[in-house]
Order: sequence, then C-alpha cells, then structure tokens
Amino acid sequence: METSERPTFETEAGEEIYRYVERHGTAARHRVREVTSLDPDEFQDALSELKERGYLEDDGGTLQIALDVGSVEAYSTDDLEYVIRPAGQSDFDGLIDTIRDVTAEDTYIVAESIAEQLLYEDAVNRHNAAESRVFFVATVDGEVVGWVHLDLPQLDKLQSTAQLTVGVRRDYQRRGIGGKLVDRALGWAEANGYRKVYNSVPITNDEAIAFLESRGWETEGVRKEHYTIGDEFVDEVMLAYAF
Repeated sequence: METSERPTFETEAGEEIYRYVERHGTAARHRVREVTSLDPDEFQDALSELKERGYLEDDGGTLQIALDVGSVEAYSTDDLEYVIRPAGQSDFDGLIDTIRDVTAEDTYIVAESIAEQLLYEDAVNRHNAAESRVFFVATVDGEVVGWVHLDLPQLDKLQSTAQLTVGVRRDYQRRGIGGKLVDRALGWAEANGYRKVYNSVPITNDEAIAFLESRGWETEGVRKEHYTIGDEFVDEVMLAYAF
C-alpha cells in the first residue's frame, strides 16, 4: 500500500482489524482475533481481504501494516559498510536509542518530540485517515546508527508537504550516512508527489543548519523565541527543500 493511499474498508470487521494492528505496530494474529471478538470465518475473510488489498502483511502469525517505501540499499566506505532500508517495528528500540543519542548532544526539539510520540504510541510507522509517517534507518551489522523520518499529513490541503527529521549517532557522524539518509527520504518524497519538505531546528544548532544548507535547503522562516532552552528563549529556523 502506498502512503498516499488512504485506507478504505469494505466491512466493519476489516476496519476493526486494521485499526488495531495500525495502532500497535505489530500484533499477533490470534491476539487480534481475540480482541476483535470476531468469529473465525468472519475474521479470516476480513483478514484475507486486507492482505489482498495490500493493507496488512502476515509474517508467520505476526500482523503488521504493509507500506511500500522502497528497498534495501548497501553502501561502503574505506572502513565502514552500512545499509539504508525502510524501518519496521523490530527497529523500535534501536530508533529510540539513536534519537536519544543524537538529541543528548545537540538541541533538536522536533526529533525529541518524535521519540516521545514513538514511546507513547508504541508504533514505528503509522498510516490512517489522519496521519502517516515512515522511517528509514541506517544500520551497521544490523544495529540502527541513524534515521530519517517523514511525517506525512493526510489532510488534503497539506498532502503535498512533509516534515523531516534526521540524525546519526555521534560515533558514525561525518561518514556520509546523514547525507545518504536525507537523499533517500527526499527521493521517496519526490517520487510520491510531494513538492516541499521541511525541517525545523533551533537557531543555536549551527551544525544542522549548515548541513542542510550545503544540500540545497533554504531558510523559509524564523519563529522568534519559539523554544525555551534552559533559561533562554531561542528562535526556531524553518528550512525547506522544494522539488
């Protein structure tokens, strides 16, 4: 299922199954049937329809939403091999740890809020009539070392713009991983019809601003004293990349 496609349902049973799995990221098949209180035949028919329409995947009895966000890409430098791929629910803990590693050193309020949202919702990817989000991760030997995230509003008037966050663990910075992550997210956004992507950071985060500007992002606005960091009011810089 494409993230630009809003899920629609033929039956109430199908909608109930999808919404439970979507809210929880993944769910055991037998647990979904218990919670929805559907009889076995009704449950099987509704689940089969959701799988046929590309809404859900069944991985050995574990259900998860099916989002088509691309393939696995491998990269190598002189001393490092890493992979960039779509994130799944199994990356949850690694994502949280990586975001916290990045925000512990640099002030990145939007990324901090994403971590809190992940913890609250206990789901990596979301896709419903109100919101949609996807993550790509960079991994080294299977461990998450970086992320890029796209928040994709489903409101018609906002569907052509997206909000991006990106970060790489301190031990893996300055190796080109961040640039590859941004390229992956922008490539996906352009291919899916988005016309502009935003990233907002405190004006004190000089490194993040310089990184984005070097890749063609432009400052589109400044919100005065938008953040309270310590005892100081700090401006927010809104950077944008237009296709």
